[in-house]
Amino acid sequence: AEFFTTLAIIGGSIDKFATEIRHLQRTEVLEAEEFFSKGQKGFSAMPHKRNPIISEQMCGLARVLRANSVAAMENVALWHERDISHSSVERILAPDITMAADFAVSRITSVIKNLKIYPKKMKINLEKLGGLHNSQKILLSLIQKGMPRNKAYEIIQSISMQVLDSNKNFQKILIRNNQIKKYLNQKEINQFFKNDNLK
Repeated sequence: AEFFTTLAIIGGSIDKFATEIRHLQRTEVLEAEEFFSKGQKGFSAMPHKRNPIISEQMCGLARVLRANSVAAMENVALWHERDISHSSVERILAPDITMAADFAVSRITSVIKNLKIYPKKMKINLEKLGGLHNSQKILLSLIQKGMPRNKAYEIIQSISMQVLDSNKNFQKILIRNNQIKKYLNQKEINQFFKNDNLK
């Protein structure tokens, strides 16, 4: 049971990687994607899509690994000694789960090794946030400077909502806010955004 549940946990990690890759490969995100070979077909209904088929497959296999680990856990309880109710399960379970785990590790390794990364698209997506990805840094800095956490959160959340609703510049609103000025000056605020405009 310990061995098979360990394989299920490995499958969970593979699932986590694969799910992230699937999101990053979405057409509207496209910050990374699986290698797409010449002549490979994508989504059958939408020819423009390059589906992350291996990552999708890995997410499915992870479900099989987790499901099989339940059967292994059911095999822990014994009456007096091991019997066919246990071995009959393991004769199916052992080869299936070990081969699936080996295949999944091999495939996700290949995906990561050949993963295509698009830094320019990451920058474009980041810029869409108008600097909001720095909200936690600002919040923590205000707290470190002595502003009560609840108040700091309320102020930063309110400003963030303004930015989301109106496409205003987060950095400029922070600099003009009188409550924030008591704790952070313009130079300190600008420091949080200094890497946002890297090419």
